Amino acid sequence: MVFEHSASKEKQRVAWVSVAAAVLLTGGKLVVGFMTGSLGILAEAAHSGLDLIAALVTCVAVHFSDRPADQDHHYGHGKVENLSALIETVLLLVTCVWIVYEAVHRLFFEEVMVDASIWAFGVVLLSIVVDFTRSRALKRVAVKYNSQALEADALHFETDIWSSAVVFVGLILVRVGQQAGGGAFWARADSIAALMVALIVVHVSIKLGRKTIDVLLDRAPSGIDSTIKHVVRSIEGVEDCRQLRIRQSGSQAFIDLVVDVHRGTSLESSHAITLAIEERIRTILPQVDVVIHIDPVCDADETILQRIYTIAANHGQTVHNILLAEEGDRLCAELHLEMDEHILLKDAHAAASRLEQTIHSEIPRIAEVTTHIEPHQPPRELIQDLGADSDSLIRQVHRVVEQTSGIVECHNVTVRRAGHEIFLTMHCTFDSDISVRQMHDISSRLEFSLRKTIPHLARVTTHPEPPEDADKFRSI
Repeated sequence: MVFEHSASKEKQRVAWVSVAAAVLLTGGKLVVGFMTGSLGILAEAAHSGLDLIAALVTCVAVHFSDRPADQDHHYGHGKVENLSALIETVLLLVTCVWIVYEAVHRLFFEEVMVDASIWAFGVVLLSIVVDFTRSRALKRVAVKYNSQALEADALHFETDIWSSAVVFVGLILVRVGQQAGGGAFWARADSIAALMVALIVVHVSIKLGRKTIDVLLDRAPSGIDSTIKHVVRSIEGVEDCRQLRIRQSGSQAFIDLVVDVHRGTSLESSHAITLAIEERIRTILPQVDVVIHIDPVCDADETILQRIYTIAANHGQTVHNILLAEEGDRLCAELHLEMDEHILLKDAHAAASRLEQTIHSEIPRIAEVTTHIEPHQPPRELIQDLGADSDSLIRQVHRVVEQTSGIVECHNVTVRRAGHEIFLTMHCTFDSDISVRQMHDISSRLEFSLRKTIPHLARVTTHPEPPEDADKFRSI
């Protein structure tokens, strides 16, 4: 907020200084132009007078364009700057018509003597110095805050430098003609200089007008579309970037885009991706408002099992024990579907049918889906360590381990309770050369024996270790 206020103050200050400069130049050129009869200087006066009007329009535009968005202007008031630049363009072209008309009239229909006095040269030189100073100041602020209105003002003053230089050359030629005795003939050089000024102004006007109209018609800046897409697609987690829309309003840019992410991406991760996108885009367009729509998509590496889990999650359901069976060119899927234990069977079956239909629709290769409905396991209450009361249970565990072939020994045995259920955790040492499959089979036999020995045993968690690593983790 502080930055926006200081930016507005700086833009308005440089705009008002330009108004003062335009008043000085217009008045001086008018006085000298009528004194000397120089059409070139009068053309310059008209040009400076137009710059004065343009500078006033710019001041008004800068003042209103910095107002924040409101109920009637959702994108702010930045277009006021672009509109003022268009008005300046039209005024420039109207002035050029008058200059061309007067120059042609003097060249072919009326002979006007021009007094190339010291005052004529002085006012043109003063104009060049002031125009150079103001154009640099305006351009610096215009680039700093991406202000098209100030950019148009800077272009006007830059144009004045060149046009004043042309008039200066014309006055030199008139003076040379007067010294050589061919004043009437050489006086035409002043009209030719005025025509050259008009051509310069027309060129700048067309250039500025095209740029202004492009912004008013929401044309995207050249090349920015492909640059932003490349930057967005390079961000980790982004599958694709599409439907990119860019519009400019004064110094502010507005961007809307659709970003594809893997549909298994969490909400938090998706939000982090959007923040990364905004940060990257601001390195290209500092003053930008970005709106990002996230689309979940299935990537080419997603397995059928992952797709089924994702489909169930999108339905707000939990599945497990998914089995896929291949029968020729088709697949059959079986899965366990967890439902609220209090829901009626007809409602549970309807939900299962909707899930099956979605799986069929999204994975056409699956020809048949069979769901097994079972109660959803509610969250368990906080389990507590039994402490000294677990000594007898731990001794039982060690006896069962000694009777289970394939286990060297066990340590770090912990017994916890939640309600009437018991949870057992232990570290078991196995021979280093057995496979994971063999280790799992031995652990399963151990778990079966423990459940027969210890009533209400809800879960057994076995951490397997080779003998060489067991000592590192054995507690004292």
